[in-house]
Amino acid sequence: MTIREEVHNMKLMLPKMASTDSEKKNRALLAISDALTAHSKEIYEANHKDMAAAEESGIKDAVKKRLKFDESKLYACTEGLKQLAGLPDPVGRVTLNREMDKDLILKRVTVPIGVIGVIFEARPDALVQISGLCIKSGNCAILKGGKESKETCTVLFNVIREAVIKAGLPGDALMQVSTHDEIDEILKLDEDVDLIIPRGSNAFVRYIMDHTRIPVMGHADGICHIYVDSSADRDMAIPIIIDAKIQYPAACNAVETVLVSRKIANEFLPKLEKALRDVNVKIRGNKEVADIIAVDGELLSDDDYRTEYGDLTLAIKLVDDVKEAVDHINDYGSNHTDSIIAEDRAAVDVFFSTVDSAGVYHNCSTRFADGFRYGFGAEVGISTGKLHARGPVGLEGLTTYRYLMEGAGQCVKEYAEGTKEFHFRDL
Repeated sequence: MTIREEVHNMKLMLPKMASTDSEKKNRALLAISDALTAHSKEIYEANHKDMAAAEESGIKDAVKKRLKFDESKLYACTEGLKQLAGLPDPVGRVTLNREMDKDLILKRVTVPIGVIGVIFEARPDALVQISGLCIKSGNCAILKGGKESKETCTVLFNVIREAVIKAGLPGDALMQVSTHDEIDEILKLDEDVDLIIPRGSNAFVRYIMDHTRIPVMGHADGICHIYVDSSADRDMAIPIIIDAKIQYPAACNAVETVLVSRKIANEFLPKLEKALRDVNVKIRGNKEVADIIAVDGELLSDDDYRTEYGDLTLAIKLVDDVKEAVDHINDYGSNHTDSIIAEDRAAVDVFFSTVDSAGVYHNCSTRFADGFRYGFGAEVGISTGKLHARGPVGLEGLTTYRYLMEGAGQCVKEYAEGTKEFHFRDL
């Protein structure tokens, strides 16, 4: 069977998946969690092969960190599946119940999006998260991991699919592809695939967007900022910046640029420099920053502040106030997640109302931008677009809606001619 035929069959099978009851879906999620734990040794062995191959090929450290699937990542995956099982079913929610006229009722009801292709680079845990979210939301998923994670993803997929079938769900609701040719074929299937979600580098996401007519949801860059206002609690600011940079520097929600008010720069930057040096973070900056603290490498130009480092490197820039910080973020950022450290509520209000990002925070780390931490159970990715879903995309972001109408013989002619009128009453 060709890829085209398999995907078409998945589309035809979608109504069965979409109508699966909550109890069965939750049972499948818990079964997957148990199966992953039971097959942990096999999963780790496969990941060791991927890691060894990555080491041999000289892959970047940031990619290797995403590729590694150890006890902590398995625990996060299994806990995420349990959390998903405990969440309300996103399908079948009535979001509008309106009486248009006597015995003419209109309802808006949530439904799955359909067949979703998720393509991700070097993130085996993403396969688990995506599978769980698609099962809970009644969607079918085509899964493609990066070649770096081939061994791990193959084992994970087989474990998940077997658990899904044993739980009574259709095994064809999940499909794994492994080659670029298969992906190129799927990108042509706009009649059967409803949504593509790419997770990876800027170049990778751009390639997907440029080679398909299927709607694409995701983000290309993760250039996140923290602005330290003149009113900031300095003792609070430094731990937040350190967390946002080093907790997982390869993540798209790690901070890449810190903006500091010029009013506190001479006092604050030396303290920040010491804290960053203590955790082996390289400091980049322009001449104004270098006049106060030591910076690594060449001085930064304005365009250099568009860089997503993905490692233990942090750019610093000075600004006059919150308005200049916002202007910089909206110009140089990627609409992902940005945070202000401030005690001045007026500055916070300006930041909240004018930063054009999917996540805008006050006095906390940008690393909170995550579906699991938001209580979504997991996420299929972060969307920096403004249509349909924004920020961490969990269950709600994987549903759309349709309108259901019940009548008693009404025809439009009566309303068009004025013999009947709508009275629109929300029930």
